[in-house]
Amino acid sequence: MTVYLCLDEKNGMLFHNRRQSRDRAVRADILRECAESTLWMDAYSASQFEPVPAAIVVAKDCLARAGIADSCFVERQVLAPWVEKIGRLVIYRWNRAYPSDTCLDVSLENWKLFSREEFSGYSHETITKEVYRK
Repeated sequence: MTVYLCLDEKNGMLFHNRRQSRDRAVRADILRECAESTLWMDAYSASQFEPVPAAIVVAKDCLARAGIADSCFVERQVLAPWVEKIGRLVIYRWNRAYPSDTCLDVSLENWKLFSREEFSGYSHETITKEVYRK
């Protein structure tokens, strides 16, 4: 399974249960990458994609239900229980550190950085896309 997530410089994900960004360039990149696979996410994340494309499957337990060849966009879920099922992490980073009270719960030490690229976002001048593999 491939997991897509957005993090700040300190691996922050949420602050008071609110996402740090909803950059439309990131959403477009995720949809482009997942054009050939099923993209799972919960209703909170799907609200960014209104109207929700047919390729997106919305489920509260998206990480549990996604198959090995599927993808998940994660904003609020913990990844540790599913780490054995995840083969690839795609992380979008802002060049900022926002306040956060929910952070990535998986260490990247056991993951290999496969690629890194920068692109211009809509709400952020520079977004860094990092792809990790086991």
